[in-house]
Amino acid sequence: MNRRPVSPRLPTRRLLRVWQRNWLVYRQTWLISFLPPLLEPCFYLLAFGIGLAQMVGPVISSAGTISYTAFIAPALVAINIMQSAFFETTYASFVRMYYQKTFAAMLATPLTLEEIITGEILWGATKAVIGSALMLIVISCFGLFHFPSALLLLPAALLGGLAFACAGMVFTAIVPAIETFNLPVFLFITPMFLFSGTFFPLDNLPAWAQFVAQLLPLTHVVELCRAAGLGHPLPATAPALAYLTLWCLILFPLALIAMRRRLIH
Repeated sequence: MNRRPVSPRLPTRRLLRVWQRNWLVYRQTWLISFLPPLLEPCFYLLAFGIGLAQMVGPVISSAGTISYTAFIAPALVAINIMQSAFFETTYASFVRMYYQKTFAAMLATPLTLEEIITGEILWGATKAVIGSALMLIVISCFGLFHFPSALLLLPAALLGGLAFACAGMVFTAIVPAIETFNLPVFLFITPMFLFSGTFFPLDNLPAWAQFVAQLLPLTHVVELCRAAGLGHPLPATAPALAYLTLWCLILFPLALIAMRRRLIH
């Protein structure tokens, strides 16, 4: 990749050109991109709502006593936020960087590396918001969300999407090959998928496991989505908001530094 000996610079609004480029490409394959967030919640809700929910019964958690289907519905949105943003800034960004040489082409323009990476992160968060909006529509058809509070799922998706997009970009900066993404997926994404209060209350875990779960960003995205989807008081989400904001403030500059070290010496 072409390297230019320039010092780091703060991103400007030109980063929106990177976002626009990805948006134009997305529009070419929008149907394929729309299908997972439309169909996936249906599959999960049918499987868990009709099958497993009959065995589990009502769930007692910090959300109160609710049906198991209502318990997992907001978590499905949170999982989509994680996967949409993370995979966009790992596999998709790596392909644009390494195979398609899109980053190199952008660096030949007035765009700076910081603007390119910030645009990629913003696009990853946008994908999370789009997928969440589609899932919000689908799950609402099952009567599992409370309105108007459920609309707060969209800003929650933006914040959660930024958090996971930043994390994904850090991994993109350090992995030697695209196959190596199997490690962060297995060691970072899969544990969160299972142990972040998604499919069972964290109260069911041992104390040490509950502590570890609180360190995982998906736990806090699930809390935000559950509070919004089920209409719970917003003050209870303050710790989750603070955690995700701090996560972004730490990982965003780390992603910029790591990508600069990889691409520009």
